[in-house]
Amino acid sequence: MYTHNGMRAGDGSAGSLDELPMTTENEFFAFVLMPFDKAFDDIYKLGVKETATALGIVAERVDEQIFSEGILEQIYRQIELADVIVADMTGQNPNVFYEVGYAHARGRLCILLTQKAEDIPFDLKHHRHIVYGGSIGQLRTQLAKEMAWAKDQIDTIRTSRIKVNLKDATGLLDKTKFIARGTVDFKIDLHNETPTTSAEIDAIYFYSNNGWTLRQDGKECPSTDSDLPDFPSRHFLTPPVRRLNKNSWAQLKFSAKRVLAFAQKGQELKDSYRITGKSVIRLVTVEGSFDYEFPLDVTLDEIPF
Repeated sequence: MYTHNGMRAGDGSAGSLDELPMTTENEFFAFVLMPFDKAFDDIYKLGVKETATALGIVAERVDEQIFSEGILEQIYRQIELADVIVADMTGQNPNVFYEVGYAHARGRLCILLTQKAEDIPFDLKHHRHIVYGGSIGQLRTQLAKEMAWAKDQIDTIRTSRIKVNLKDATGLLDKTKFIARGTVDFKIDLHNETPTTSAEIDAIYFYSNNGWTLRQDGKECPSTDSDLPDFPSRHFLTPPVRRLNKNSWAQLKFSAKRVLAFAQKGQELKDSYRITGKSVIRLVTVEGSFDYEFPLDVTLDEIPF
């Protein structure tokens, strides 16, 4: 719930979509992680909080909140309750890094900020992030776009009553002297964390770059040209279930394969390839189509013998 001054207080409730203690039905909550340092006060107040408010998003840091438990427990709780996490990684503060790791482990949407690109670890660069170079104006401009995206993603989850998470993506490299092919095995969880049945799923589309062939249950998936500008190809997947009952779960499994490289002019192929970027899953339902974007970062290695 919120206290009398509008601040969010821990109340012991779980963090499911229908249990969020919001002041209005459609309000969005952004929990902000950054070092406890006066140097970040203007970054937070002018760059983050004002930008969020303009988009109808409530943004708070833990030091603004009233709570009776330990600060780490409060941070855990607010990460669970938040619709989106905004974290400033500037200076590689260990507390912020730890909290971001917890947020990622809990499947929260995260927007990372930094004044210097090198403060974003290599393994996190494929996640959505903003390099603002100390400029509040630049931060506001870029953060407005990212927060609008996050708000759209959360609205999709609330409307469809289905939350889509990339559970796992593992890669395998098949290499000969002349060609390297890669296969990525996907496991995508579909959750309904609400007390009502989800929309009925008619079809699922996976969007990718050209060159990928998808297989599901041992069969090649049909594909066609995409209707999304950033993804040339669209692949049809069979839904694992037609609908998700309240508080239920299902898993979508498939593999994607493509040629990664050819050996040319005596050049040797690599022993490992890393695939990064983003993909989109679209659920086509009787209540409309819903797009879910997720980052992809998988390394393809040969099986060692």
